[in-house]
Amino acid sequence: MEVSRNGQVTIPRRIRDAFAFHPGSEIEFQVENGHVILALADANGPRNHRIVKRMRGTATTSMTTDEIMALTRA
Repeated sequence: MEVSRNGQVTIPRRIRDAFAFHPGSEIEFQVENGHVILALADANGPRNHRIVKRMRGTATTSMTTDEIMALTRA
């Protein structure tokens, strides 16, 4: 496998399937004993907390809860 000019690699399908790496999955790289480990990022990790903190208070009240629920279930 080659690293592209942009530093990208393709994760083989068997690995994506086995470890639930889906489009949009947050991943992280860890270095242990001279090896690089690719893992799903912790959903409670610092990056996700920054996203929630940045978004907190930005919602509008122009839609009712029922309208929002209808959109998420459509």
